[in-house]
Amino acid sequence: MSRFALLERLKTVQQMPKYQGRDITTISAVLSNQALARHVDVCEQAAGIAPPPVATAGKAAGTPTASA
Repeated sequence: MSRFALLERLKTVQQMPKYQGRDITTISAVLSNQALARHVDVCEQAAGIAPPPVATAGKAAGTPTASA
């Protein structure tokens, strides 16, 4: 997922009641794309937001199965 898309998701989470009055976006300036993706995932989970289907599909596609 692009950095821009991750930042857009983070902005959406920032508007949730759980994060009002807290800044969860400033840290993104020093995070790598991988760390930013993890930060967004953790914040979404804490806010009770399901990740977008594209992000979930990408993770599932890269996960090996027992039959592979």
